[in-house]
Amino acid sequence: MGLALGAALVQCQAAERLVFYGRALEPPPHPLFDPDHPGGLYRPGIGPIEEGTTIVVLAVPDHALPEVAYDLAMVGRAPVGCAALHLSGALSTDVLAPLHFAGYAVGSMSPFQTVADPWSGGDRLIGAAFALAGEPAAIAAGRRLVRALGGRDLVIPPNLRPLYHAAAVFASNYVVTVAAVAVRLLRQAGIPEEDAVAATLPLLRSTVDDLEHLGFPAALTGPIVRGDVDAVRLHLGRLSPSDRSLYSALGRETLRLARLAGLDPDRAAELESLLAVD
Repeated sequence: MGLALGAALVQCQAAERLVFYGRALEPPPHPLFDPDHPGGLYRPGIGPIEEGTTIVVLAVPDHALPEVAYDLAMVGRAPVGCAALHLSGALSTDVLAPLHFAGYAVGSMSPFQTVADPWSGGDRLIGAAFALAGEPAAIAAGRRLVRALGGRDLVIPPNLRPLYHAAAVFASNYVVTVAAVAVRLLRQAGIPEEDAVAATLPLLRSTVDDLEHLGFPAALTGPIVRGDVDAVRLHLGRLSPSDRSLYSALGRETLRLARLAGLDPDRAAELESLLAVD
C-alpha cells in the first residue's frame, strides 16, 4: 500500500519530496526507484525525519505499527508542524501514542480501496475514498493528501471505526468470496474452471457498472426482485446445506432491496418465508 500511495502521489504531483524508509539495504523493485525516472528516494532503516517534512505515513502491517511508531519516536522529535498517519482501517490512533509524545500530530488515513499489486495499485488510489481520524492537524494533513489525489475524505469517529472496516470487508473481500462460490457452483454444473471464471468476471463487471450508473436498488436484477418464488425454490432445493444457508442469508438482504424496488408485498412474503429456513 505504501508503494501504491507513493506512486499515486507522484502521478498527481502531490508531493514536493517523497522519501521511503525500509528495513532492506536496497529499495524494492518498483518504478518509483527507477534510476532514470526516480519518483522517490529510498533510505534504509529509520532515521531522523528531516526538517521541512510535513507528513510521515507509516505504511506497515497492523501488527508492526507499535514497534515502528516507537522506533520512529526514539530517533528524535518531530519536525515542526509534521503529522504522522497510519493506513490501518481497523486500528485507532492510540497505536501512535509514542509519536504524539514526540511532537507529531497523529492520525490515520485508511484507503477504502483494495491494492493487491504495488505496481498498478497507485491508479486505484486516485479518486478513492479515505477514512480519516485523529488530531485536528493530522486530519487536515490527511485531507490535503486525499484532495490532491482527487479523492473523497470520510471522517469517522473512533468508536465507529469497526463498522467502517467491516463495510470494506463486505465491499471487497466478500465480493471475492461470493465470486468464488459462483465459480464453484458452475463447476458443479459441469463447467471447466477456466470457463467458469471467464463467464463470471464479465457479470461482475456489468453489475458494478449498473451500480455506478443506476444506484440502489435499480441495479438489482434476478429472481428475488422479480418475485420469482419458483426459481428461488428450485435453487434452494439443489444447493448443498452450506450453500443453501449462504444463499438464504444473502437472499434475505436482497429481499430488503427488492421491497424498496417495489416488489409485490404478497410475493415478498412468500420469499421471506422461503428464505427464512437455512
